[in-house]
Amino acid sequence: MDLYEERFVRDIAVFSGSAHPELAEEVCAHLGVPLSPVRSSRFANDCLEVQLQANCRERDVFLIQPLTAPVQEHLVELLLMCDAARGASAARITVVMPHYSYARSDKKDAPRISIGGRLVADLLVAAGASRVLAMTLHSPQVHGFFSVPVDHLHALRELAEHFRDHDLSRTTVVSPDLGNAKEAAAFARMLGAQVAAGAKQRFADDRVSISSVIGEITDRDVIVLDDEIAKGSTVLELLDRLRELRPRSIRIACTHGLFAAGALQRLSEQPDVLEIVCTNTVPVPDGDRTSKLRILSIAPALAEAVRRIHNGESVSALFDQA
Repeated sequence: MDLYEERFVRDIAVFSGSAHPELAEEVCAHLGVPLSPVRSSRFANDCLEVQLQANCRERDVFLIQPLTAPVQEHLVELLLMCDAARGASAARITVVMPHYSYARSDKKDAPRISIGGRLVADLLVAAGASRVLAMTLHSPQVHGFFSVPVDHLHALRELAEHFRDHDLSRTTVVSPDLGNAKEAAAFARMLGAQVAAGAKQRFADDRVSISSVIGEITDRDVIVLDDEIAKGSTVLELLDRLRELRPRSIRIACTHGLFAAGALQRLSEQPDVLEIVCTNTVPVPDGDRTSKLRILSIAPALAEAVRRIHNGESVSALFDQA
């Protein structure tokens, strides 16, 4: 180990909550640093207590925790980790949040409702977070909810590398709605493909309507791209509209594969869906996986972003070649 590596290991401390320790281990393996231990316990009154079991004093501390189910448990655990690091005199506390589930609560679209995305951002900062590293936030405005710097990564490069193994000569990337069309267009440019979008209207969390698809679909290889798949209702509705246009093949891709309430099984049962691709921002239990699922790792990208943050280098430069 050279002098730079020795200083890097000495000056940085990486901890993981209980949401996705496998991802944290993989990030640390790419960084060449140990994953520091965390002790999480529960009092008799059901309150959580968190202890960071490694020195934090004057160190650059990174806390890795996606907000996955049970979201509230993992959120409180993350808040306690922030508070523990601040109390232990950490030089800087960066929350590495591959999935920010409260990002979907990003606007006041009904009377007397909370904007959870902004509230939880305030809670993280109040708990001690001095920087946030996130992956594919649900909407651009969520970035502005945080009063501390936010490095916002995307997984389009990892997804594009996977699909470059296919014949892309007659490919159309389809966004389920116009809100995600910009990301779909960027992804299509990476693949040299066409882009299309659905005209979607949402009536409830699990009830949507897609009236039409704008773009060339007939006899083409379709890649449906979304930021996340939860219950899968949007994708299933989109598949019905796509079938009316007779595509040659259909594949599904997303960054956050939440796959709640049996969504992965329902999508895998669609005979014309050849493949379902997601990243490992959130864990997919082994028992829920199907033969059509492909999980890509975003650990190398997170590790490189962590290294650049620690060294004071540009994180946005990661995407200059994307």
